[in-house]
Amino acid sequence: MAVEAEVLNELHRLRTRMPQLTGALAASVDGFVLAQDMPGVQPEGLAALTAAALGVGHRLVDLTARGEFRELLVRGAGGYVATYAAGPTAVLTLLADDRANVGRLHLEGRRSGAHIAGLMAGLPTPEPAHPAAPTAPPPPPPEDRVLGTLPMRLPRQFRSQRGSEYGG
Repeated sequence: MAVEAEVLNELHRLRTRMPQLTGALAASVDGFVLAQDMPGVQPEGLAALTAAALGVGHRLVDLTARGEFRELLVRGAGGYVATYAAGPTAVLTLLADDRANVGRLHLEGRRSGAHIAGLMAGLPTPEPAHPAAPTAPPPPPPEDRVLGTLPMRLPRQFRSQRGSEYGG
């Protein structure tokens, strides 16, 4: 499967995981569309503006000594535009409505950006787990747990005056 098709699949999965997204775009840092899932928005124009915003973001973090660019969030009256670094050659831009949970937006955007970065680098990336996929039960606790070493009776200074209510 071509990289662009895999990136498009990631955008579809992202929009499925977060219904408040109204669009998703993966673009090169030069402003060319790699894949898009954004009805009603001109992807070429957004990719070009994203590249310009990315340049401003890079300058901002360089000027303020904040390290490598990671993300940019713009909030308008009708929602959010969030841009995430997706490796050195790509960027992920998400459009979300004003009811979106910004923390979840960042969580999902960062995960997808990292996944897209791996795809662009040609690295094998594991398929993301389906949110409803069953998980293995946790391993049983070890027999020599720290809680097993607590005394059966509390020291006198911690006992209640009512008697054995708290181990006294």
